[in-house]
Amino acid sequence: MKPARLLILGTALAAGIGAAFMVASSKPPQPKIVRQAPVRTDDVLVAAKTLLLGSVIQPGDLKWQSWPKAHVPPSVIRKSTAPQALTDYKGALVRAPLGVGEPVYPDRLVKAGTASFLSAILPSGMRAVAINIDHQGSTTAGGFILPNDHVDVIHTFEDKAAARAGVPDAMVSETLLRNVRVLAIGQNIQEHNKEKVVVGSNATLELTPAQVDTILRAQRVGQLSLSLRSLADSKTTSKEPATDDDRSNGMTIVRYGIPVQVRSH
Repeated sequence: MKPARLLILGTALAAGIGAAFMVASSKPPQPKIVRQAPVRTDDVLVAAKTLLLGSVIQPGDLKWQSWPKAHVPPSVIRKSTAPQALTDYKGALVRAPLGVGEPVYPDRLVKAGTASFLSAILPSGMRAVAINIDHQGSTTAGGFILPNDHVDVIHTFEDKAAARAGVPDAMVSETLLRNVRVLAIGQNIQEHNKEKVVVGSNATLELTPAQVDTILRAQRVGQLSLSLRSLADSKTTSKEPATDDDRSNGMTIVRYGIPVQVRSH
């Protein structure tokens, strides 16, 4: 082989070896580290457990929870603006149900000592009316009727026509109203210390204006009793007054202390 060609091949070989060495020894470029700005947060007052309508806030029912500041719902209670909220809302009344972790808005709670707890939980268009009951529970299912239960209202009175006809002890019972919500027993709007019996001398019922007239007239001429409804019934049955057919078909006349069902034909 000619010397010139050998020189060219040698030079090319040396260049190739040098290039391979440079590639092998060179370091890959370092990836750029993008540093994100820390997310700004704020503590928001939330429900620590499910809170039902009409319940009273107890210690542990509410808590602070960190939220991204950019996503905090407007008008919720924040620690930055209301640092004493856990103390301020102790004993407050729940005006609307709250789920676990749900942010608390001021209008969902009514602070203790403010005007009318009862009006806060009363739906629009409804009225709260108290009726007299036996404090020993004889007219309230033995005292087992609690606030937020649903009841039928039973009217018991003397059948004057039957009495004039010589029927002794002619007492009549009829269902006046069905599926009525109990707002309070006595001064209690909830059961205390998980007690399952609440007694008082009156029961406050949630009624329509028309039902108020019915109840007040009935209370003047007889005794009212409450019949506790099943929870399933209270969810599926409309809150309508008993019809004339209901009353005639469901009338009970008590003769000599024995209730007798009377049906119209």
